[in-house]
Amino acid sequence: MNILIYAGFTLLGVTLVVLLLIGVLDVVRGTPVHHVLADEKGGDSVAAGDPFFREAMELLTRTRLRPAHDVEIFMNGDETYSRLFAELRAAKSSITMQLYYCNKGKMADTFQEILIERAKAGVEVYFLYDSFGTSLKKDFFDPLKAAGVRVGRFRPFNLRSMQKTQHRAHIRVVVIDGVTGYTGGFGIDDKWYGDGRSPDHWRDTNVRFVGPAVRQLQATFTVCWAETTGHLLTGPLLFPETKGKEDENAPVLAGLLHASPTIGSTSAERLFLLMITGARKRLYLSNSYFVPDASIRNLLCAAAKRGVDVRVLTVSKNTDVKSTWYAGRARYEGMLSAGVRIYEYQPVMMHAKTIAVDGLWSSVGSMNADNRSMSFNDESNLVILDDDVATRMEKLFIDDLNYSEEIDLAEFRKRGMRERVYERACHLVWRVL
Repeated sequence: MNILIYAGFTLLGVTLVVLLLIGVLDVVRGTPVHHVLADEKGGDSVAAGDPFFREAMELLTRTRLRPAHDVEIFMNGDETYSRLFAELRAAKSSITMQLYYCNKGKMADTFQEILIERAKAGVEVYFLYDSFGTSLKKDFFDPLKAAGVRVGRFRPFNLRSMQKTQHRAHIRVVVIDGVTGYTGGFGIDDKWYGDGRSPDHWRDTNVRFVGPAVRQLQATFTVCWAETTGHLLTGPLLFPETKGKEDENAPVLAGLLHASPTIGSTSAERLFLLMITGARKRLYLSNSYFVPDASIRNLLCAAAKRGVDVRVLTVSKNTDVKSTWYAGRARYEGMLSAGVRIYEYQPVMMHAKTIAVDGLWSSVGSMNADNRSMSFNDESNLVILDDDVATRMEKLFIDDLNYSEEIDLAEFRKRGMRERVYERACHLVWRVL
């Protein structure tokens, strides 16, 4: 009997250790792709200007790119919220919103007022927020529910959903009447107001678009809504008929990438890798939490070595997450040595997440260049193939450099021991930041 009891406890102990190990490995997992090749013989990757690059982008990121889009790039709150609020107030049939970061203040009050008024006017209003990213309380949500707004809380914290705790909905979705979409880095907080140059005004880039990709953005919302409520929404209210209504004067080719976590390579990872390896002239990357893994760093370095003008714009000490800033700086030297140019935005927190490649391709959305976005989060990015939009994105990037400090390798190597210790310590946990 004692032997059986001992064996039972031993088996239980081994089982718990194995389960703990599985949990730890899942929490610290990364993405697996190291190289992008034309074939196993080692041929060069497809260039962004190659006609096949579009098909590769569609197939490998599972993002269908279609024509007939009108795309507007908005810089900061001054360009974003006046237009967004006006269109929300004019909504006739439906509003769907899914936002990661929501905090109390004047902006929250404005959103609350608009959503309540539209719901009372008969508009179907849905609001989905992330449990981790939102600090709004009952006094915000109860009036919404009383007015008829349907409210959902994405992945709440409880024992039954502990396996999902690290997987957040970092998505930004606003869809109005099923025909106008917004995504980017914005949220509900007063710090997103302003010009992105003045104190307490975050620098961000957002995008408004009309066209087929709005249906993809709406689908992104409905997938997350279904997980939250158990109700999968379909039908013409949220997906109104658009056949034959595509504007021929809106020729931009675009698609909405909804990146979701998996245990292997993610569409988020593949988007980044294709953009980097497809560049032949210019690669301009703006990213607030720039902590790329070794594979992405190596590909950035390889692009610089083959003559691509590779520039990265990220945060300075004016960041809201110092640990991420330090973790990213821990690997600056290797990239700078290879010819990658790195700039830190000085006036305020830089929160934009954009990519521009060769004056052809661009992307704007919620996706960061860190393991959390690559492996763990749901993200939304509009992927665009259009010369004019890419030119606009490049101009915004160059303008931002006027407010940034370029990191000089020789000077960076002179930083003190304290900074180096912080960097190394933070980089030890870079996969979970």
